[in-house]
Amino acid sequence: MSVFLLRRFVTFLATLLGASLVIFLVLEILPGNAALTILGPDAPRSAIEALSHKLGLDQPPWQRYLEWVGGLLTGHLGTSYAYSTPVSELIAGAAAVSLPLAVMAMVLTTTIALLLGVFAAARHNTLADTALMGISQIGIAIPNFWFAILLILLFAVQLHWFAAGGFPGWASGPFAALRALILPALALAVVQAAILARVTRSSIIEVMREDFVRTARAKGLTKRQALWRHVLRNAMIPVVTIMGLQFANLIAGTVVIENVFYLPGLGRLIFQAINNRDTIVVRDCVMLLATMVVAVNFIVDLVYVVIDPRLKAHQL
Repeated sequence: MSVFLLRRFVTFLATLLGASLVIFLVLEILPGNAALTILGPDAPRSAIEALSHKLGLDQPPWQRYLEWVGGLLTGHLGTSYAYSTPVSELIAGAAAVSLPLAVMAMVLTTTIALLLGVFAAARHNTLADTALMGISQIGIAIPNFWFAILLILLFAVQLHWFAAGGFPGWASGPFAALRALILPALALAVVQAAILARVTRSSIIEVMREDFVRTARAKGLTKRQALWRHVLRNAMIPVVTIMGLQFANLIAGTVVIENVFYLPGLGRLIFQAINNRDTIVVRDCVMLLATMVVAVNFIVDLVYVVIDPRLKAHQL
C-alpha cells in the first residue's frame, strides 16, 4: 500500500510541476504588459519602464518562474498589480464563494444522478428507463449558462423566490449565503447530473450481467438485494472516475456561471485579472484550479483501492 501511495504522490508532484511550467509559459507569450495597462497607452516610456522594474517584469523569465514557484511553496503569492492587494487575500475571498458553490453543485449532481441512474438501471428497457434517458439527453444538450438564465427568469423574475444575482457574504449568515448559491449550483449540476446518470445506469446494467450476480440471484437474493449488496459497489469504478472529472469541471465551470449570477468568486476574479493584465493573479488562480483538479484525481485513485482492493495488487 505504501508503494502505491508513493507512486501516486510522485505522479501528483510531477503533474503539478508540469502544470506550473505550462501556466507560466502560456502567460509569458501573451502580448501586453501590466505596467502599460495600469498607466495607460499615453504614459511616457520612462514611467512604464520604472513601473515594470518595480513589478519585477524586467527580470529574466527563468528568474521570475523560480521566484513564483518559491512563493507558492512558502505561501507568499505576491501582490496584485491592479489592486495593490496581496494575491492570497484576493484568492481567499474568491475561493470562499467558488468552493462552496462547487461542493453544492457536486452534491446535487451526485444525488440526482445516482437516484436516476439506479432507478433507470433497475427498470431497464421499460418506459420509465426510456423516459429518464431521454430527459438526460436533453440535459446534456442544454448549455449551463442558458439554463442559468431560465432559472433566473423563473425563480427570480417570476416567482421572486431567489435573488437574480449577487452574494451577501458569509458575514450575513450561512443561510443567506447558501441561499444565494442555490440557483448557480443547480445551473452547474443539471448538465453534469445528466451525464453521470447515464454512466451510472450503463455501469450498473453491465455489472448486473456478470456471473457473480446470477449466482447471487440463484442463491435466493431478490433483484433489489443483489443490486444494493453486490452490484453497486462493483459498478462504482467508472462512476467515481466521472465524478472526479466532473468536480474538476464544476470548479472550472464557475467562471461562466459566476459572471451570469454576478458572484465574486474565482471565475470573476480571473476574468477581471485578465482584463487588467494582472498576470500574477491569473497565474496563481489558474495554478490553484490546476492543483485542485490534480488533487481530486489523486483522491479518486485512492478511492479506487477502497472500492476494489484488487486494484492495489495490480499497482504494486
